[in-house]
Amino acid sequence: MNILDKIVASKKEEVAAAKANKSIKDLESTIGFKRETYALKKFLIDPSKTGIIAEFKRKSPSKGIINDQVTVEEVTTGYAAAGASALSVLTDHEFFMGHEADVSAARKVNQIPILRKDFMIDEYQIIEAKSIGADIILLIAACLTPDEILNFSKLAKSLGLSILLEVHNQEELDRSLNPYLDVVGVNNRNLKDFSVNLETSLSLAETIPSEFLKISESAISAIETIKLLKAAGFNGFLIGENFMRTKNPGQAMAEFVKALK
Repeated sequence: MNILDKIVASKKEEVAAAKANKSIKDLESTIGFKRETYALKKFLIDPSKTGIIAEFKRKSPSKGIINDQVTVEEVTTGYAAAGASALSVLTDHEFFMGHEADVSAARKVNQIPILRKDFMIDEYQIIEAKSIGADIILLIAACLTPDEILNFSKLAKSLGLSILLEVHNQEELDRSLNPYLDVVGVNNRNLKDFSVNLETSLSLAETIPSEFLKISESAISAIETIKLLKAAGFNGFLIGENFMRTKNPGQAMAEFVKALK
């Protein structure tokens, strides 16, 4: 069993526990569920923003503890002040030390889109994402069938959520596209063994249909990498670990953006 299989198995237990604790009716009755969401596409193409989706991540399966000494509020507001187009907040409990409350905390202090970064395997999680203040959900092709991606996309769109489809190779891209998606993300990290290769983004850049905005994820830590990806046609860049491993992630992003300009 590879790491992705382990995460999905754990996620099924996590979702079952969440369902037992709070019903869909409870989720739909929250204040967060009724709010108007921010559109990812609009913020990605906003010339006053950087195109960076800046991530709050305490831990990862490949690197262990990255930074558990900062709060989601201070980090995400720092990212927003530095020009982030959107925020990514991990909510997986076991492998990333995240929690749904992290999204709610970030939502209270920010006015830009928030991605609920998690392994979505059940419609319940999509409804939950809206209720906790998320604007975007992540659908990872590596752990979903084409029908699941389509059905989850339809549900998310009906709730006013943006959808980020994550792929790692041509096969995943070819079987996963649908008209409800907003943005296609290419993950340079293989979720089955956590190996990283920037060439993954560069090789898929031209095969992503033009109607979708495209972002590159993982292995982005250098200004030259951003410039290379922009030249290849990418509209955005998901960056987390590069900032989170510093004492002040918001300041680290601000310095990165200054150098980028």
